[in-house]
Amino acid sequence: MKKQRQRGGQQKRRAAPAAANTPLGSSTTERVPAAGGEAAGGITGAAAGESAARARLRAGIATRGFKLALGLFLAGVLPVAFSLSIPHDFAFFELGFLFTLSIYDLVLAMLGLSVVVAMAERGREIGWITFAFLVVLLPMLILFDTVFPVILQSPLGDELFLIAPVAVLLSGLALWLPARIRVFGAALAAAVVALSLSLFIGLDDFGIGIKEFTLTAVLGALWILLSPGLLLRPFRGEWLTIPARIIGSWLVVIAIIVTVSLYVPLSPQQQPPLGDPTAPDVMMPGIGSLESPSLAPLDPAIEEGLEDAPGGDGSDLFLPREEDPNP
Repeated sequence: MKKQRQRGGQQKRRAAPAAANTPLGSSTTERVPAAGGEAAGGITGAAAGESAARARLRAGIATRGFKLALGLFLAGVLPVAFSLSIPHDFAFFELGFLFTLSIYDLVLAMLGLSVVVAMAERGREIGWITFAFLVVLLPMLILFDTVFPVILQSPLGDELFLIAPVAVLLSGLALWLPARIRVFGAALAAAVVALSLSLFIGLDDFGIGIKEFTLTAVLGALWILLSPGLLLRPFRGEWLTIPARIIGSWLVVIAIIVTVSLYVPLSPQQQPPLGDPTAPDVMMPGIGSLESPSLAPLDPAIEEGLEDAPGGDGSDLFLPREEDPNP
């Protein structure tokens, strides 16, 4: 009995190493740690990416440039919100700032240029865009009474309504340009935006005659052009390329729609239908037909020629008779 038990134990000990050396056993023991390693690696990579994004966001918020840009943004938003929340008579400097915000197509164009400001690699590029904007806007406003008649006499005088859509189009196309030439496209778009804005300001009722209105209108345009882009600039990177191109596509489509709407004639208002000549005349009690009203009957004495018609020219035919006070 003891010998049989010893032989059985030896056989079991021999079978255990053999099972461990089989392909199934080895593959199972190898695959489980591998699968666990891949899952752990994926979780670790996602956590690392999220932590890196948070770290980059915190680093951007902590920069001095972001704090200054946030102050500039709030300096434009808070006074406007406060002014609109209080019923009062607007001053000229308030009207100038609000006037720029009311030119929706140019606001869209300037917001597109602000995205270019956010993507600029160097501060010099922002300076070129701002310079191109001001070098057209300021002389136009200062010499508007002299320059505008010249523009009207030029071939551009008949196409002034196209300047704003072209500005929106150029702003959208600038967002699609490669980085090395994007600043030149943005500078050209900024110049066209400035030309259109100067026409809007100069042709307004307040216009260039009221300096407070003109000054705040220009400051409002600069605020729209620079403030959003400077807020995004500390976080610039490759992630901004696709959103910028989407915004550029929207601007191009908006420019095309606005241009087409300017050339499509408005549908004429429908005139009320004319009366049907074959329809019967409408009869009114005591008057007769509206088309051919019947006259009141004449006095028999007038009909027989015994009396003259009142007034001689028939103007008193419809006047009521005066009753004789002494019958």
